Amino acid sequence: MRLSIVTFMHPGAEPRGHSLDRIANYARRIEAAGFPGIWVTDSLGRGRATLEPMVALSALAAVTKRVELGTAVLQVSLRHPIDLAHRVQSVQALSGNRLRLGVGSGSTQADFDLFGADYSQRFRTLMASLDIMRRTWRGDTVNGGALTPWPGSEGGPPILLGAWRNPRWITYAARHCQGWIASGLYSSWEDLENGMRIYREAGGANAVLANVVVDLNNRPEPGSLAERARVSLVCLPDDARPRLKRIEQIGFDEVLLISPASALDELERARDYL
Repeated sequence: MRLSIVTFMHPGAEPRGHSLDRIANYARRIEAAGFPGIWVTDSLGRGRATLEPMVALSALAAVTKRVELGTAVLQVSLRHPIDLAHRVQSVQALSGNRLRLGVGSGSTQADFDLFGADYSQRFRTLMASLDIMRRTWRGDTVNGGALTPWPGSEGGPPILLGAWRNPRWITYAARHCQGWIASGLYSSWEDLENGMRIYREAGGANAVLANVVVDLNNRPEPGSLAERARVSLVCLPDDARPRLKRIEQIGFDEVLLISPASALDELERARDYL
């Protein structure tokens, strides 16, 4: 089981105009520490400043050389599929095909309200958009025109579908995508076990558990992400080992760890426990 890192693209304590320095330094440290991947999240309209995922990954691609780069998960239903396909292909090309595209329908009404998008149709929009994006990456004619694929990036990146507990979407991930992404924030242990059974029975071969919060001091602030996480490493070190083993025994191929404070030393300690 691989352990990679998710990073929130939120403002830090750096002086204004120096966010890139902090983000680039963290990415270089993650790569130097030997983690296999860096993933970013996607949110907007939730009362805090964030960076657009494809823009953020372009910056990470420029300052790293080996680590895989991923989204966990990109809200496809909020974007125009042709424009998104072009931006995704651009990151894929600039990163040397290191991109792994985790996608989802979106889960937060506020994001859709900001776009003026129909939240009730998000699943239908996701399926239609994925079909258009795949056709676009092949160079097929779409809407009377075609996007010429960047050499070496034809066909697009691997697509992993985020689905917390719905059997229909977990099965779709197994049969039509290159992976399934579950959530440590929103899924219970029982959800993960049931989801894995569905995924494997449908032929799925690449299961990823995203957003597993790490706080080995077990001192989450009230109302914080660490306190709200349902499956996490918010615990003392002696409890972290069996939790990681349980995740491994459930059958996950990769776990995406996150430290809200970007404490890389804690993430390395968690990796060492496995």
